[in-house]
Amino acid sequence: MSNKNKTYNRKKVVVLFFFCAVTFFLLFVRLIDLMIFQSGYYTDKSTQLHERERSIKAARGRILDRNGIVLADNKTVCTISVIHSQIEDKEAVISFLSRKLELSEDFVRKRVEKYSSMERIRSNVPKELGDEIREADLPGVKVDEDYKRYYPYDALASKVLGFTGGDNQGIIGLEVIYDEVLSGEEGTILTLTDAAGIELEAASEHRKEPVPGNDLVISMDYNIQSYATQLAKQVMATKEADRVSLIVMNPQNGEIMAMVDVPEFNLNEPYTLTPEYEALRAKEEARKQAAKEAKAARNAGEESAEETEPEKPKSEEELRQEKLNGMWRNGCINDTYEPGSTFKVITAAAALETGCVTLSDTFSCPGFIVVDDRRIRCHKVGGHGAEDFTKGICNSCNPVFVTLGLRVGADRYYDCLKQFGLLERTGVDLPGEAGTIMHQKDAIGNVELATMSFGQSFQITPLQLATTVSSLVNGGRRITPHLAVKAVDEKGTQVESFEKQSGRQIVSEETSETMQMLLEKVVSEGGGSKAQIEGYSIGGKTATSQTLPRGSGRYIASFVGFSPADDPEVLALVVIHSPQGTYYGGQIAAPVIRQLFENVLPYLEK
Repeated sequence: MSNKNKTYNRKKVVVLFFFCAVTFFLLFVRLIDLMIFQSGYYTDKSTQLHERERSIKAARGRILDRNGIVLADNKTVCTISVIHSQIEDKEAVISFLSRKLELSEDFVRKRVEKYSSMERIRSNVPKELGDEIREADLPGVKVDEDYKRYYPYDALASKVLGFTGGDNQGIIGLEVIYDEVLSGEEGTILTLTDAAGIELEAASEHRKEPVPGNDLVISMDYNIQSYATQLAKQVMATKEADRVSLIVMNPQNGEIMAMVDVPEFNLNEPYTLTPEYEALRAKEEARKQAAKEAKAARNAGEESAEETEPEKPKSEEELRQEKLNGMWRNGCINDTYEPGSTFKVITAAAALETGCVTLSDTFSCPGFIVVDDRRIRCHKVGGHGAEDFTKGICNSCNPVFVTLGLRVGADRYYDCLKQFGLLERTGVDLPGEAGTIMHQKDAIGNVELATMSFGQSFQITPLQLATTVSSLVNGGRRITPHLAVKAVDEKGTQVESFEKQSGRQIVSEETSETMQMLLEKVVSEGGGSKAQIEGYSIGGKTATSQTLPRGSGRYIASFVGFSPADDPEVLALVVIHSPQGTYYGGQIAAPVIRQLFENVLPYLEK
C-alpha cells in the first residue's frame, strides 16, 4: 500500500475518532444535564403520569340571620365513581351499583366500561348509603364525601336566600350575589398508580385540605320573616289574591329585616313547581285567553283589523323553564307596579321641599279636577269640599295632589324624583332589580304630571317605594337597602363588613319632620286608621291602584307604615295583588301592617 493511501486512511480514522469522541462527549453532557440539572422536572413529569387527582369539595359557608339562626346549611353527601383500570369483577360492580343507587344496569354499564381515569356514577348520594357502598370494598369503586346545600326552613325567604346548583354554586338570590364569599377553596387527593393505572397501596397519598367558605350574616330576622310570611299567606288565602309582597326594613340604615313574596317555593326542591304557583299560572293564562277572545270579538267584522302572526309554540322544556323562572321571581325587586296613593308621600315631600305648599294652604275638592281636556276624579265622588293641606293628605284627595303637582311643575317635579333617587336602582344586594319606568322629562305634559302626582302612569318596584319613603322620613338621608351585614370565618371572626353608609341628603330635616307629622295624622285621623295600635305612634299611607290594563276589574291594595312616627326605626310595606271582594288599601292592607307591628314592635322592644 502506498504511503499516500496510508496517510489518507489514517486521516479518516482520526476524523472518525474525533467525531465519535465529540458525540460521546455531547451525550455525556446531555446525560449529566438530565440526571442532575433537569432531574426535578422529569421526576415531576413521571409522577404526573402515575398520579391520579381527586378533588375534595369545600364546605360552603352558611347563611345566618341577625341572631345567628342558620338559614342555609350543608349536608354531607357522597359522590360514587368508578376507575375502569381497577375494576376486577365488572358484572358484580354493575349489579351492585345499579341496585344500591336505583339506576338502570345500562346506565351503570356505560360508565363502568368507559376507558377513562375516573367516571362519575352519581353525586348527592346520602351519606348512609355512601358508607354502605364503601364498606362493600369493591375494587375500582370510589366513594368521595361531598357537600349538598340544605335549607332548614324549606320555603322561608326562598326568593331572598336563593339556592345552588349541582356544582354548589349560587343560582339566584344571596347565594349568587355572595358566591365568592360562601364558596371556599377545594382541596385535592393525589394517589400514585402503576403503568396499568392501579393505585399503589404502599405509596402514601398526598392531600391538600379544602378551605371552607365564610359564613354570611344577614340583617334578616328569622322571627320577623316567619311572621311576615304567615301574614302574607293569610291575606292571600282570605282575599284570594294572586300575590302578596311584604317588606320590613330599618329606615335609618336600610337593613332589610324581612322580605316576603308569596307564593314562595321549597329551596330544597327548587325545580319542583308548587301547586300554588301552578294555580297562579293557570289563572294568568285564563286571563290572557279571555283578553285575546275579547279583542277578537271587538275586531270581528272589521276589515282594518290587524292580522297578527300566531306565536311560535314553545317546547315542553322551554315552557317548564319559563314557569320555573316565574316561580323564582322576587316581586319585591324584579317586578314593577303603579304605586297609587302611597306615591302621594313623594309628591307632598316635593311640594314642601320646593316651597310650593304650606300646612295652612287651603284647597277645594268638588269630586274632580279638570286638567287641560281631562276630567280627573277624586275617589270621593261627592268631593271633600274645602280642606287644608293636612286634611288633603289625610283624605288622600286626588285634586289636592294634582294641584300640588302642577304647582311644582314638570321640570322641578322630575328633578325632585331624580334627587330622591327614584330614577335609579336602589342598589340592593339581590340580583335582577328592575328600574323605575318613568316618562321622559320632555314628555311630561300637564295630564302626565297630574296622574304622576297621585301615583299613576308610571311604575316602580315595591322596594324602591319602601326605600324612598324611608329616606323621606328618616331625617332626609337616602339609604341603600341591603341584607348582608358581614362575613365571618369558621371561628366566628369577622373577615369582611357589608354595612352601608347613609347617602346624600335628599330633603331637609324640616321637610322630613313635617312628613312624619303628616303621615302620623293619616293613621290617627285619616284613611290609615286601621293601622292604629294603642300605645304606639304609627305613620303611614294607603293606596288602591288599578291593575293594568285599565278596565281589567283588578286592583292592587297597599299600605306603607312606620313607627315610631317621630323617629322611625321600623318601616313596612305590603302590596296585595288582585284581591277579591273589598280591595281598598285602607280596608285590607293597613290591618296587615297593624298585625305585623303588634308583634314586631314589642319583639324589637320599640
